[in-house]
Amino acid sequence: MAGALIRLDWRDRAACRGPQAREFYPPGRGERRDEKYRRELRAKDVCSRCPVVDDCLEYAVGIRETHGIWGGTRAVERRGRGRAACRGGV
Repeated sequence: MAGALIRLDWRDRAACRGPQAREFYPPGRGERRDEKYRRELRAKDVCSRCPVVDDCLEYAVGIRETHGIWGGTRAVERRGRGRAACRGGV
């Protein structure tokens, strides 16, 4: 449709789209602690350059996502943010 506005979802603008997405979740096989640490650092580095990192974090906290790196945080880091948001501050 000519002239139609296309509204992009925040996920369409996320820096994690593409081949680097594999860094955000553990592999199907187990991983050693040092491998997990390095993978999470790589994922958080992508998040640090992402234009929608705040939207991503808000989404993950809102749905109580328990897996992966979202908005530059691990699940354990998001748990505290969810409780803080419920009390009126992040």
